[in-house]
Amino acid sequence: MFLFSCSNTTSEKSNQQIETATYEDHQHNNETQIIELNNGVKWKVDDNMLVHIRNMENDVQAFTTTEQKDFGLFADKLQKNIDLLTSNCTMKGKAHDELHKWLLPYIDLVNELSETEDQAEAAKQFQNIQTSFTTFNQYFQ
Repeated sequence: MFLFSCSNTTSEKSNQQIETATYEDHQHNNETQIIELNNGVKWKVDDNMLVHIRNMENDVQAFTTTEQKDFGLFADKLQKNIDLLTSNCTMKGKAHDELHKWLLPYIDLVNELSETEDQAEAAKQFQNIQTSFTTFNQYFQ
C-alpha cells in the first residue's frame, strides 16, 4: 500500500529512516471527485510545491519525444517528484483539498504505470498521465 501524508513538520529525519508518503490522513472512495474552481478562478498552488508539479509536467512532455520508451524508469522519475511534492506540502484549506482531488488520482496513475509490464497498457497509462496535466492546468496555477 502506498501511503501519503501532507503536513508541514519541522522535525528532521535521520539518514537511515525511510521517508514514506502516506494516504493515511485522507479518506478516499473509488469515485472520482470533481475539482472545483475558486469562484471561477484557478487555485494558486504554493511555489515550493508547484516547482515539482512543473518538473513532472516537463518530464511528461519530454518523454513524448523519446524514441526508446522505458516506462518503468519514467515512472520512477515521476515518483521522485511526487515524493518531493508531498514532503514540501505547505498548502491548507480549500486550495489544498482541491489539489488533492487532482493529486491522489495522479499518484494512482503513476503507481499503475510503475507496475505495468505490458507496453500497450503502459502507453495507455502514460496518456492518462498526460491528460491529468491538462486537468491540472484547467484548475490550478
